[in-house]
Amino acid sequence: MNENQMEKSVNELKQSLQGKVLQRADEGYDEAKAIWNGAVTVLPALIIIPETAKDVQAAVLYAGKNNLPLSVLGGGHDWAGRALNQDGVLISLRKLKTIQIDADAKIAQVGGGVISRELIAAADPYDLVAVTGTMDVVGFAGLTLGGGYGPLSPSYGLALDNLLGVEIVLHDGSLVNANANENADLFWALRGGGGNFGVVTSMQVKLHPAKSIVAGMMFFPFDQANKVLRSYNKFIQSAPDELSIQAGIVSGPDQIPLLYLLPTWYGETNEGKKQIAAIEKFGTPVMTQIAPMRYKEVIALFDEHVGTGFPCEIQTRWLSDLNDHALEKIITAGAEKTSSMSAIIISHFRGAAARVNLTDTAFGLRKPHFMLEFVAVWEKQDSTNGQIHQQWVRDLSASLITDALAGGYPNILGPDEHQQISKAYGENLERLQQIKSKYDPSNMFKAISIPFSK
Repeated sequence: MNENQMEKSVNELKQSLQGKVLQRADEGYDEAKAIWNGAVTVLPALIIIPETAKDVQAAVLYAGKNNLPLSVLGGGHDWAGRALNQDGVLISLRKLKTIQIDADAKIAQVGGGVISRELIAAADPYDLVAVTGTMDVVGFAGLTLGGGYGPLSPSYGLALDNLLGVEIVLHDGSLVNANANENADLFWALRGGGGNFGVVTSMQVKLHPAKSIVAGMMFFPFDQANKVLRSYNKFIQSAPDELSIQAGIVSGPDQIPLLYLLPTWYGETNEGKKQIAAIEKFGTPVMTQIAPMRYKEVIALFDEHVGTGFPCEIQTRWLSDLNDHALEKIITAGAEKTSSMSAIIISHFRGAAARVNLTDTAFGLRKPHFMLEFVAVWEKQDSTNGQIHQQWVRDLSASLITDALAGGYPNILGPDEHQQISKAYGENLERLQQIKSKYDPSNMFKAISIPFSK
């Protein structure tokens, strides 16, 4: 397509949409393509900002007709930057923000561009909650389609276990529903297979009563890390469903590493206080900030620590147990963090999430396990040392291979982690590939990593 043909086709596209089309020279282009990872610098040729599902259909058809790469931007929190592409079409869902709460049925209808904090805020006045991840800035659709570990997972499963139905635009521009009764095979694949099948314009999700919550942060001196993590490892594996505990290593105000625990009790308050008092005895915390709070406050606890636009790289491992060797590697890496902004995060998967049959959804691991995230983040002006920070996460991940379960959390696996990707879906992989070939035979949609097979 020459320049004149391109200009003509773009003008025709603009006239067919309610939403916007932005080219590189247009005002608002840079803002529209902004994502969490500042290290990603690719430039789409067009950014389409649809306001309706019909706009999304037109955008998909345009990309297919012109043989252009296509990517979808929801919350923009995928560290690998797969929301962007070079010289192709970017569909930004940031205008698809509608949220409808049916309080009686305990169901939310959620637009494809909604982020977690927006859904939680909309449900809160009805004393209802949705299952989300740990942070409130993440796009809800992307989180849910790929998994969704969070504070309520022991009680209600992963975010994807609470998905009731999806409205999705497929590669040929058709708009279809996927649920237990319509396109049930696609619905199965979407719950764990991520955004690899089309553009999700709307989702139906199950809501739950907002029970009493006691939660907050405990920080321990780093020389207690081994003791505290050993206690955590033993305690959490038999904890009641009402309790989740995230653990991790961050830097304190003086840049010295600290170990943190983030317990969340979702149930009767007095029992929650007893459970958290027992957790506090894992060591001698330097600071404890525990209090009754609403769920929207729980998932906002990391807000001040989650900047946007910084370069970053993340790797992940699944571990069945925090054994001595794994703890040694984790604690050593925590002491040797190459950036004060970097972190190690540990979540535990159990309870309701582990009671779902493996083949009920495409998610590849239903046994109790720890999910570890190794997060390297550094200042923009420190770009010359970017490789050093990247190597820190890669070395830590590699050091845990012998301790790890096969695969890893697909929402975090980068596109080059081929060995982990090949095992991430377990025995669900072959069925997932068959459904991928049926609904997206040309592999137009490439969201979280999935081995593609025609």
